Amino acid sequence: MKKIALCLILTLLAIGKAFSQIPVIIEKNGRHALLVDGKPFLVLGGQAYNSSAWPGMLPQVWTAAEEMHLNTLEVPIYWEQIEPQPDHFDFSIVNLLLTQARQHKVHLVLIWFATWKNGSNHYIPEWMKRDAVKYPNITGKNGQPIDSPSPNIRATMEADIKAFTQVMRYLKQADPQHTVIMVQVENESGAWGSVRDYSAFAQKLFEGNVPVELLKPAVLKALNVPVVSEGTWQQVFGDRADEYFQAWSVARFIGQVAAAGKAEYRLPMYTNAALRDPLTNPMANNYESGGPTDNVIPIWKVAAPAIDLVAPDMYLQGSEKMMKVIDLYDRQDNPLFVPETTLIAENAKYLYEVIAHGGIGFSPFGIDNNGHSKTMAANAERLAPFAKEYAMAAPMMRELAEWAFEGKIKAVVEREDHAGQTIDLGAWQCVISFGGSGRANAAPVYNQPTGKLMVVKLDENKFIIIGTRCHITFHPTGNNSGKAWQYLKVEEGHYENGTFKLLRILNGDETDWGGPGFDDKPVVLRVSLVVR
Repeated sequence: MKKIALCLILTLLAIGKAFSQIPVIIEKNGRHALLVDGKPFLVLGGQAYNSSAWPGMLPQVWTAAEEMHLNTLEVPIYWEQIEPQPDHFDFSIVNLLLTQARQHKVHLVLIWFATWKNGSNHYIPEWMKRDAVKYPNITGKNGQPIDSPSPNIRATMEADIKAFTQVMRYLKQADPQHTVIMVQVENESGAWGSVRDYSAFAQKLFEGNVPVELLKPAVLKALNVPVVSEGTWQQVFGDRADEYFQAWSVARFIGQVAAAGKAEYRLPMYTNAALRDPLTNPMANNYESGGPTDNVIPIWKVAAPAIDLVAPDMYLQGSEKMMKVIDLYDRQDNPLFVPETTLIAENAKYLYEVIAHGGIGFSPFGIDNNGHSKTMAANAERLAPFAKEYAMAAPMMRELAEWAFEGKIKAVVEREDHAGQTIDLGAWQCVISFGGSGRANAAPVYNQPTGKLMVVKLDENKFIIIGTRCHITFHPTGNNSGKAWQYLKVEEGHYENGTFKLLRILNGDETDWGGPGFDDKPVVLRVSLVVR
């Protein structure tokens, strides 16, 4: 009896310890990790469509989640639903999401659709929409109305803060299990159709001095402007003044919403960006102005310190732009997280690059049917390229997250020209060719550039290798350059509870012609090399 009681006490203590370990993002040597239950966690995510967080829509969301093998569902919650009347709050949808996520053994990232959703304020409650005087939108440069909220209105910010703090307060008491691991504050903030607010009130702010926080030499240097001690927005920032003023205004607004929410419940919080062209440095009239685009990240870091990271929504076309975005948002002061990308086969490959950059997660948008596929089977086929990768990665998610945090992973993705690539592994070079049948120098048989390879360096001569639609071989480097070599062992298997489980040892046809090849289905190999 005493033994049973002791076991019960130890079990309760373990549960209490798990509940006390709130998700947190940590940094070491410029690399980041999201800790869930005290251990590195990789978000293998999927985001529901905008209008899918309603009870009648959720069954198909969970069907898609199961098809995806995801471990985290990103799902919106709507201000208009949470606070239908002033100071009257309804958390039934939050409670339903928590209950169903636990039933499906899936974590949640809640997306706060509030003052901003894709640059507009269409998710604010009806009682706010009816009072445009108190909660005004932006005025354009020529006096025209703009379908975007002004970030300079205190009444709007205070209303958002009140609602968001109520959400976070409820979440803290309703979710001791930490089903929710992150919260996105607003969605693709900024404005389309006007670089900033030109109303009389905003114009007066614009004509004032730049806040001293932005005048620090390190910040001005990051923004590529001369160091000054004071000045108006126009004097300090020249032709970028309008955009930088808008970015500061939006970031300050969202930063204060996030800070108030964190004061209630300190979950990791981020906000996302509708991207601009990362290669040409366009002016803001060509994209959504004010959100955390790559050129104003330094402003966001100063204006919104309660935001743990700014995240790119990767809807661009072409590997050059997509890879550039990953580089721009992988910063020492910014954990890399991709909360949205187009749900097309070609984009599944960027999961590998995000992991190799030490990213904490990846998610395609619009995983549920939502009328876009005639049947559930058709939707499953749409999800399949991501589902294959998640099915492979899920059992070794903790290992991948830890290896990424330790900087042990490198990756390549197939470009549009299908050209081969090389990964430097210290004592070895891994040479990758794409598009073939799995044998070296084979003619390309695939048109889409969907090939990819990830290499985890376990030690100098031992690696975990995962890939699709490519072929690899190795060359020794340094003092062993040009020497004969061979595979000591090539093991195919999977991870289970932190341990590599062998399926078979590859040899002969599987490893001849230089090395193993990978087809459509991602395969996990443990490879050992030796110089003869």
